[in-house]
Amino acid sequence: MTKDDIITLPKPQLREKSQRVGFVDDEIKKIVEKMKSATISWDHSRKYEVGVALAAVQIDKLYKIVIIRNNFDDKNDTSFTTFINPKITKFEGTVEEDYEGCLSVKDIYGLVPRHTKVRVKATNIDGEEFRVTAEGFLARVFQHEIDHTNGIVFIDHIKNNPKAFFKLDDNGELEQLDFKKDVEQNSILW
Repeated sequence: MTKDDIITLPKPQLREKSQRVGFVDDEIKKIVEKMKSATISWDHSRKYEVGVALAAVQIDKLYKIVIIRNNFDDKNDTSFTTFINPKITKFEGTVEEDYEGCLSVKDIYGLVPRHTKVRVKATNIDGEEFRVTAEGFLARVFQHEIDHTNGIVFIDHIKNNPKAFFKLDDNGELEQLDFKKDVEQNSILW
């Protein structure tokens, strides 16, 4: 699977809720491997960005499956942890705004409010339940990806804030978009 298999807005599947995985079988394991290869392929196509996570819905599989990269700072480390049926059991900390991008929202970034700490329960690739407490950027990643499993995309959190939309310039720096010209008229986002 490649980056071209990652679906993007306005595909309606991205707005659908994913179904719980009842049993971790070979089909689920194959989906996880496809998710990893699609994310790594996307990485290779981007100069300034790293694909840190992916939800199964993003490769058009409506299952509650999320993969999260083990090392956000090293693009060469292509190992991921799998979270099946992930659920946030508790939101903690404060709510802070920070920048987010998405492999399914082409070339648009947002200044999105999220909790700084979350507690998550999930099942691993071996079918065993486990729990994670995540803070900072990892907490943001969990919230972003679990939103995907519920048919929510990060732009849904900021669509009423015209100053929250950005893009990368040619040097990999974020620059604010003109909301009316670059966002509002771009109906693929809604």
